[in-house]
Amino acid sequence: MSRQCDLTGKKALVGHKVSHSNRKTKRRFLPNLVNVTLMSDALSRSVRLRISTNALKTVDHRGGLDAFLVKAKDVQLSPRALELKRAVKKKLAPAS
Repeated sequence: MSRQCDLTGKKALVGHKVSHSNRKTKRRFLPNLVNVTLMSDALSRSVRLRISTNALKTVDHRGGLDAFLVKAKDVQLSPRALELKRAVKKKLAPAS
């Protein structure tokens, strides 16, 4: 399982751990990933995703999973999230 957010595409970053003596050694900055179950109103079902806590905050801010997926760019979404986005757009298209 990769350490990457399904919605925002956040990955592990590489940098330096700097000691008091200013010695630099490589380290990894890992994203804060959580397993969540989000409800899709358009699809009328729940979806399990592994997303960063920052993405979870953004989903709440934008008004739910459907609104987030419609507004998100295709490049940053995982294949599974992209599939969800297509399904949500397909459901919402006849309504509007």
